[in-house]
Amino acid sequence: MNIDKANAALESVYAADTPEALAQAYAAWAATYDSETASLGYLLPFLIAAWVARHVPSGEGPLLDAGCGTGLSGPSLKALGYQDIAGLDLSDEMLDIAGSRQAYSELKQAMLGGPLPWPDGYFRAFFSTGVFTISHAPASGLHELVRITKKGGHAIFTVRDQVFESGGFRDVLAELERDKKWRLVEESPWFRCYAIAEPEALVKTFVFEVV
Repeated sequence: MNIDKANAALESVYAADTPEALAQAYAAWAATYDSETASLGYLLPFLIAAWVARHVPSGEGPLLDAGCGTGLSGPSLKALGYQDIAGLDLSDEMLDIAGSRQAYSELKQAMLGGPLPWPDGYFRAFFSTGVFTISHAPASGLHELVRITKKGGHAIFTVRDQVFESGGFRDVLAELERDKKWRLVEESPWFRCYAIAEPEALVKTFVFEVV
């Protein structure tokens, strides 16, 4: 069953204890990722388009899909009129699938938490789903994402409940606000990221304006 295979794959990515192990887990999962996460009712790559559309007018500059995976978000945003979307991910195998969707203007292999290959203020906004979660990108990666987002642009991303405190996200969000790097625009309630399975898996979406 897809649900059983998806749960096993989720366990493998959550168990990854190094970036290399995480990349290997996603390389192994890439070919079946879309169908297996769909069997769980994975909502986030599609739902994030609602927050992007609410806060970012199309045609105002490039967007970054930070941790784009197989590129599930790109076609939804392209259908809504967003033509200039870049993607980054740590997995070349996932990026290959993202490229096949014909929705991204560029795709780069990079790791959140390290330096990113774009200049200051390059993007109109970045969005990210399912990346700030167990054994994935660190909260510190938000500093670099803010650096490459222009002033007046937006940061739109989800955070998993299990890492919000323990992963330092609450502290980093507050630090960036205290340092006048961004201001909070919207914060969702906690909600399920899987419509069918994993009812205990909760996320929250944040929208900040970079200042």
